[in-house]
Amino acid sequence: MFFVTPGYGPKHLAALHYSQAVRIGDRVEISGQGGWDDDTVFPADLEEEIIRAFDNVERTLATAGATWADVVSVDSFHIPTADDTIGDEHTRVMVEQFRKRMGDRAPIWTQLGVAALGAPGMRVEIRATAILGQA
Repeated sequence: MFFVTPGYGPKHLAALHYSQAVRIGDRVEISGQGGWDDDTVFPADLEEEIIRAFDNVERTLATAGATWADVVSVDSFHIPTADDTIGDEHTRVMVEQFRKRMGDRAPIWTQLGVAALGAPGMRVEIRATAILGQA
């Protein structure tokens, strides 16, 4: 069963023809969520954008009946802020949010630096897999 996140989801479905989540049995897969608001506007501050992306992951998981407590795997995509690495600010905020939202549980995580993301001004995108009942 496919799910569309309330708020921005119906607009993305109509314009881009994709759903934000799919649930198959006890497994929930979500598409990459950015740090946008319901009008797909990004904040100027990178930290705020990353936190908002985590909020959007949470909203999308909830739509499919999952929470951060069910998350087992995260892939994050970043526009680097340094020449030879993604940048400390990206990593610092990501780790802070993992600790805040998942406590002692630590997901498997792949962090990738990319040249561009799906929307102008977008600097981070987070994709997650959840297995229900992991809490």
